[in-house]
Amino acid sequence: MRTQIYLRRGKEESLLRRHPWIFSGAIERVKSQGELKEGEVVDVFTRSGEFIARGHYQIGSIAVRVLTFEEQEQIDQAWWNHRIAVAYDVRRTLDLTDNEQTNCYRLVHGEGDNLPGLIIDSYDGVCVMQAHSVGMFRAKKQISDALQKVYGSQLKAVYDMSSGTAPFKAGLELIDGYMYRREDFSDDEQVVLENGHKFLVNWTEGQKTGFFLDQRENRALVGSLSKGRNVLNLFCYTGGFSIYALAAGAKHVDSVDSSKKAMMMVDRNVALNGFDESVHTSLCCDAIDYLRD
Repeated sequence: MRTQIYLRRGKEESLLRRHPWIFSGAIERVKSQGELKEGEVVDVFTRSGEFIARGHYQIGSIAVRVLTFEEQEQIDQAWWNHRIAVAYDVRRTLDLTDNEQTNCYRLVHGEGDNLPGLIIDSYDGVCVMQAHSVGMFRAKKQISDALQKVYGSQLKAVYDMSSGTAPFKAGLELIDGYMYRREDFSDDEQVVLENGHKFLVNWTEGQKTGFFLDQRENRALVGSLSKGRNVLNLFCYTGGFSIYALAAGAKHVDSVDSSKKAMMMVDRNVALNGFDESVHTSLCCDAIDYLRD
């Protein structure tokens, strides 16, 4: 029997509005045949015994992250396949997936895709996942299998990069690595396109999943303001804003970051997009110290 969690009177109101979290203070009692383990799938009921949600249990203020509000939906491989397929279809419908100008995008954005605690970014056939909950970390094999099902032969690799995001006190083996890798693909980085601009992405050594895909519209905005101007890009990472500014006709761009690896990627991205060194300066130093000087 699956563990059953019963809520205090009236605490189901937010769930009736499809809020995806259940806080620990809302729980009145737990009915379980054994020890309730962090990350396991639990059923949630109102005080009077009516089913209301099913989700991942975790220790902390957020006690349950809801996966479904439908009692008939079982969290099996078919469910994961469906949820990943729906997430992909949303991006495809909005023309955010692979095209001639852009082939990198966020495939899964946590609660926004009814997959709380999960982030997946797609880089031209390489899917990089980050689990922010124990439940999602424990389900990473099913997630990888679902990605293979949805993308088919287009999928080059699935890389788990959860060591910096999953709860470190949960006793998990937080070691980043490949969940799947096509036989003809052996790289740890590749060139992707974003609005026609080229960027090197390294998912094994980079920050987040290798690139800040959520800044796409902001990069485009900075580009629209940069023509004929001197542009300073602080905490530049691999130079996303710098490339947009240069492409828009910036007079000169200074890129500043304290990471030597990041600055090496900046220089490679500048060269990759065909910009002359005379219009760009890389500065490997602390951004605050740079401003003081």
